[in-house]
Amino acid sequence: MTTVYDWTTMIVFAGLVVLFLQRSQGEARDHLWHYLVAAVGCAGTNYLGNEGYHLVAIAAGIATLAFIFIVLRPLDGFHG
Repeated sequence: MTTVYDWTTMIVFAGLVVLFLQRSQGEARDHLWHYLVAAVGCAGTNYLGNEGYHLVAIAAGIATLAFIFIVLRPLDGFHG
């Protein structure tokens, strides 16, 4: 845990775990493979960033976050 990629992808992955655990209660809304795609996106972003491909890593991170917000919709039902 030495780079910004390590920390940011770990935070996003932890959020995915919480979302999965929360949604595993009750009626199924998501497919398990959606979470796999997002997790692989986090891993790929971390790898690319740590290898020095910063622009590609940032693009992959944005694409992963977009996938999470479009497909998994973590803020559905949030009436803050």
